[in-house]
Amino acid sequence: MSSSAPAVASSRPVRVLLVEDDELMRRSFTVALERYGYEMKAAADGLTGLELFRDESFDLLILDVMLPGLDGIGLCRRVRETSLVPVLMMSARGDGLDVVAGLEAGADDYVVKPVDTYVLVARIRSLLRRATYAPAPGPGRAADEGPPSEGEVLEFGDLRIDTAGMEVCVSGSPVALTPTELKLLLEFAAHPGVVRERHTLLRNVWEYGWDGDSRVVDLCVQRLRRKLGRERIETVRGFGYKLRR
Repeated sequence: MSSSAPAVASSRPVRVLLVEDDELMRRSFTVALERYGYEMKAAADGLTGLELFRDESFDLLILDVMLPGLDGIGLCRRVRETSLVPVLMMSARGDGLDVVAGLEAGADDYVVKPVDTYVLVARIRSLLRRATYAPAPGPGRAADEGPPSEGEVLEFGDLRIDTAGMEVCVSGSPVALTPTELKLLLEFAAHPGVVRERHTLLRNVWEYGWDGDSRVVDLCVQRLRRKLGRERIETVRGFGYKLRR
């Protein structure tokens, strides 16, 4: 699996795969997103969605949790076996277990149905920005001094972050991160040893303009820990997280 995020070409429409079993919602979402300029493909079940994903190239996936055959969570796991493409999960109930399971499977974000089109488009745009993300300021650099210079490498013990190639290595071995995981890590790396509160991470990484669900932060941190080492990111109870120097 490549550790680089999928690039979205500016010369063509963004290709979105929607997997939704409700025919009315599937048609409604497809028509609405096509009006915003997205090139849509849709599937009514998880297995068909998986076949489309394997046969074609997509810039973003929108997966309903409750699907016949292969559900959205299982589909997300299968996608993550080979791809870092941004994934947005949809849950009809906003059920806590659905949300947690989807994020643990590798989804980048989620929305609860029914969802307004403008909210859905905002989440899509945020995910696509992460897929073509420019690095945040590095350690020792003031926030207004701009991003790290081209080719800058950040090192924290055996953790190495190449901000030009957007590559991450631990003990010399490359680590594949999703766009959201990478942006979260760069947010920590820009402020090593400094506590980053959950609401700050929601704003800077997920681009929530309101107090969002902090579970997306907690579960993405858990995924980073599994990939980078459990001691790499420290929990500061009652506040948030910090990257150990």
